[in-house]
Amino acid sequence: MSSKQFYLQGEAPSTAREIEIPSGTDEDGLRHLIASEFAIVESKGVGFVSQDVALTSLADVLAADSGPIASTIDGKAVREVPGPAGLPYIGNYFEVYPDHLGNHQRLFEKYGPFIRTTNMGSVVYQTNDPALAAIVFGESDFFTKKIIDGHPLHPIKNQEAGVFLGDTDTEEWRTAHKFLPPAFGPRAVRHYAPTMQATVEDSFKVFDELDEREEAWNVYIYMLKLGSQAVGKLVLGMDFHHFTAVDARLHEMVLRIAQSLELNKKVTSMGSWYAAMPFGDPKKLREARVRIMEMVNESIENASKGVESLELQEAALKAENMVDYVLRATDSKGNKLPKERIMEPLVVATGAGFTTTSSLLSWLIYGLVAYPGMQERLLQELVDNGVDETTQLTADLTNKLSFLDKYIKETQRRHNPSYQPARTSKVDMILPGGYKLPKDSIVIPALHHIHMNTKLWDNPTEFNPDRWDTERVKNRPYGSYVPFAAGPRMCIGFNFALQEVKVFLPKLVYRYKFSLATEGAVDYDPMFQLIRPNNLYVRAERRVKWPPRSDA
Repeated sequence: MSSKQFYLQGEAPSTAREIEIPSGTDEDGLRHLIASEFAIVESKGVGFVSQDVALTSLADVLAADSGPIASTIDGKAVREVPGPAGLPYIGNYFEVYPDHLGNHQRLFEKYGPFIRTTNMGSVVYQTNDPALAAIVFGESDFFTKKIIDGHPLHPIKNQEAGVFLGDTDTEEWRTAHKFLPPAFGPRAVRHYAPTMQATVEDSFKVFDELDEREEAWNVYIYMLKLGSQAVGKLVLGMDFHHFTAVDARLHEMVLRIAQSLELNKKVTSMGSWYAAMPFGDPKKLREARVRIMEMVNESIENASKGVESLELQEAALKAENMVDYVLRATDSKGNKLPKERIMEPLVVATGAGFTTTSSLLSWLIYGLVAYPGMQERLLQELVDNGVDETTQLTADLTNKLSFLDKYIKETQRRHNPSYQPARTSKVDMILPGGYKLPKDSIVIPALHHIHMNTKLWDNPTEFNPDRWDTERVKNRPYGSYVPFAAGPRMCIGFNFALQEVKVFLPKLVYRYKFSLATEGAVDYDPMFQLIRPNNLYVRAERRVKWPPRSDA
């Protein structure tokens, strides 16, 4: 056994540590040893330098006798994460808002793949690099989902919810993660498809009337009605009555959840100190959450439900709704989800279910009217697969619709609704590229900017569903396409969301021809938790003829 002094290049040689190198250690073993000593996340990037000369073998390292040996990361010295200096106290607020997508893109282009910003005292790091994103999303010794001050979900954190609004390293999350995934798995989603189809077909009378009036309509508002109508039935067993008339009001629960997402964004954008204020938006946010809890509790009491306890997978396939599921689902030891933990996951499933779906549906319709040829190709595929207005859109059928799949993927790449899946660092560490990251840092893999990274995607601003047939996209790096995040804490409802849009969109495209009725640019709302088109209006005209089959 021998020993050498090592330090991180970029820091003073006086910080060197004496490290013993066991006999039999090889080059990879030495890199692992140094990575462990200095909390370097990826050992394969560790290199060694002495007197400005690279040491390329273990023998070179052992033979070096000119003082401490510098360790590099991917050939670089360690460094602080770069970012704009900002103004006193306000920090970078005015360099991020009101267009945080455009401004973060500018910052990535200026400072590189890992950036640091400060808004009103809250420090947030972001990356558009897929390798860094994959590390951040991993529940590991380095990162976890821990919703602390500065996290974009902190003002609405609820540990009892477990599955989305709570920390990972808790009993609440472990319990929720055992009981809830079966209700959102592929088999359960097949069980929900008929209800999804009945929901969109129920909306036709409203869209038909709007067509008869020759009226344009706000896409997000009606997609919010549609998405929440389905989620209300499938999660809470509730009919929100959103399509009883053209001007039917949004149900109070939907309004309150949407309000809470807008208020949460406003609160977090002002810094963590603001959330504790006893007035203004923080107070409104707390009041909205209390009212949501009251309404969900009422729905639990009123939802139709069985009495027989069922094994998790069986319950997922037989339950009429998620209320029914969580009350009846039983694990292999005979345990059920504790009663005190039932309401919170239902609140999250309801809110997350319809807000993300309605935003995604809105961008899918935007693509129909903004990108030439899209709805014609979607319609042709439906006709070629024998779809008509009486067809039951099962998962087996929608899985055959290859262009629909590519169109949805390209929409999620180009216009993904979510952008804030943050994780928290568990220790001080050195990331690939030599970035020094302190413990308890909030890091956001910036989904929009990963999906728009020119190093990963050819001409990323172009909307091109056919790119999904190319070898470059098929062989893309892990972490380069993450619309639902990744890792153990990725979106639990992604199967549900995808099946929902794969039922809704074909039914709408088959029945209506969409055209843009918005003058000027379509904007998104920077003070909402999700990215949604704020001023998108369309006309939906009832189709009277369809194209012949391609093989006719």
